[in-house]
Amino acid sequence: MKIYKGKLIKALYITAGVLMASACTEGFEEMNVSPNQPNTVSSAVLLPAGIESSVDRYWGHRSRFERINLDGGMLWVQYLARNIYSDEGDNYNMSPAYYTNNWKGFYNDALLNFQRIVVQSGPEGRNPNVNYEGVGLVMRSWTFSVLTDLYGAIPYSEALQGTAESPIYTPAYDSQEAVYAGLLNDLKLANEKLVVGGPAINGDILFGGDILKWKKFANSLRLKLANRQAAKKPTESRAVMAEILGDPATYPIFESNSDIVALQHSSVRPSNNEWHEVMIQGGRTDWNLSKTLVDRLQALKDPRLAVYGQAVDGQYIGVPNGLPDAIATTYLASSAKLGTYFMEPTTPSVVMTYSELLFVLAEAALDGDVSGDAQSYYEQAIAASFAQYNLEMPDDYLATAGLATKENIMTQKWIAIFGQGVEAWTEYRRTGYPVLPAPDSRAIFMNDGVLPTRLQYPGSEYSLNATQLEAGIALNGGADDKKTEMWWTE
Repeated sequence: MKIYKGKLIKALYITAGVLMASACTEGFEEMNVSPNQPNTVSSAVLLPAGIESSVDRYWGHRSRFERINLDGGMLWVQYLARNIYSDEGDNYNMSPAYYTNNWKGFYNDALLNFQRIVVQSGPEGRNPNVNYEGVGLVMRSWTFSVLTDLYGAIPYSEALQGTAESPIYTPAYDSQEAVYAGLLNDLKLANEKLVVGGPAINGDILFGGDILKWKKFANSLRLKLANRQAAKKPTESRAVMAEILGDPATYPIFESNSDIVALQHSSVRPSNNEWHEVMIQGGRTDWNLSKTLVDRLQALKDPRLAVYGQAVDGQYIGVPNGLPDAIATTYLASSAKLGTYFMEPTTPSVVMTYSELLFVLAEAALDGDVSGDAQSYYEQAIAASFAQYNLEMPDDYLATAGLATKENIMTQKWIAIFGQGVEAWTEYRRTGYPVLPAPDSRAIFMNDGVLPTRLQYPGSEYSLNATQLEAGIALNGGADDKKTEMWWTE
């Protein structure tokens, strides 16, 4: 009886299986998709991953040989100086891993995410959504702008096509001029795509889904890039700036410090501020304030010094840049440390500020590229920087700072964007301001004593994309070294 019952049950299962198979064959592919292995990743997942990766890398990065800001920009514009391991940036020497890791990180960890968002959110994509598409365009443009300002010519128009219908595995390099033209067009398109009151987006860790803020970022960044290339392409740049400033309803820009673009962090690792991770969690004390910054702020009696740094025994003493370790280490205990504000776990990573935009407008007005009073923009920019840190600007500060000359505008901009070392390095390379002091007689610099003008291309490009790389190097107009000047250099 037991045997018979077992055979009967088995027969019923087989029959049911046959019937189910014949009935469901038509939709088998759809039924056989694992929910744990989706074919596509949603924009709500791609967006925060791309934002965090790109902004963290730009602002700090917690890994050695990837700290493009702390061991690059912040040292080269003499905000900070190293008190040990001076050959990691401060004396202009860099490990080849530095070039490779940052190139790979910006392309693979950030740009690929933004590219996927643009493609799948576009009108022909799997999930059309104009606001995701617009946000993806803005972040893709900002990340590409960082890359081209670091390296010069880069894969741009053919980049990120490895999974396209007609994949490109060895993308051509575009000149910096061509990249800028593409970015300015894409930022205009992004502003058109972004619709206030349109479809909702999730995963927006910069603005919490506020589309108006994204539009302001797109247009403010477009103004900045147009101003950066103005000396080389004055007619085109003036047209871009006139278009934006002439129609604020269509092209809104930053209006106050509430529009600052900054990634907010939490006190929970790994979402903490990168500088907190390196200096507090990692216990690194390798950086002190540079003598250049301390001397300049003390001469101006600038209250921001107390935010940017910490006094030791009531004094602010800066470290000269480029000192060999045997000398630099003697400054560790006595020189000004980085301000506690910048080492808090929740301190935001800044991408672009209202003050920075006002300095852009001050420079453009001084150069005759936009209408408006350069002095007024300049004074507003300084005031916005003080307000950003909840500080009162001294009554005589503007008189001490001087009138809105090119040098004063760029020097005050350098002071205001402390923390954004990569941005300050770009502005120094472009304009030559602020004027940096003569090196300390004890300093020893590599790169023939030339402050780096760009990063070298990574070894991976030489091995995987050599033919296109050689053409890219030619577009830069010089060797693949740290002395070839950028296209927009004035």
